[in-house]
Amino acid sequence: MEEEVEILLLTLEEDMDKPIYFLDKALLKLRAGRANPSMLEGVNIDYYGSVVKLSQVANISTPDARTIFVQPFEKQMITDIEKAILKCNLGLNPQNNGEIVILNIPPLTEERRRELVRVSKAEGEDAKVGIRSIRKIAMDEAKRMEKDGLSEDNRKTLEEDIQKVVESFNSTIDKKVSLKESDIMKV
Repeated sequence: MEEEVEILLLTLEEDMDKPIYFLDKALLKLRAGRANPSMLEGVNIDYYGSVVKLSQVANISTPDARTIFVQPFEKQMITDIEKAILKCNLGLNPQNNGEIVILNIPPLTEERRRELVRVSKAEGEDAKVGIRSIRKIAMDEAKRMEKDGLSEDNRKTLEEDIQKVVESFNSTIDKKVSLKESDIMKV
């Protein structure tokens, strides 16, 4: 029975890594006023009949804090890249000079910064909801284990351990969201 408890706790931590991973991806996409190649991660492009990520058909670089350069491996892809960036609704207006696509990142207004903070908090809340649903599954599993022979004291100890893991992941989420908030609000 002890082995099942250990397996449950290990599985719990693995499952709780997933909401953290998705939170990280969501927070990366939030623009903090500085150019970052990860802003273009969600951009897909039609490349000879198959849909691929932009990073597979072009080099993406940031020469300074307000500019992103997208240099396609093939020059004829420039207009397709511009269309794909516009289609993604990133709020960026691509320009090209015949060889590269240039994206100028406008500075954020105070109102937009507050909106991005609200979005980051909502993403953190979504991650916490995912953590709570995983906790519920683990707690139900602990009750099932009690029916299968786990003592009541051991079940309560297991539930306390589960709660400690949940609190640890929730504090990680809070730290990530507050770091993103301070990054967004920094002028």
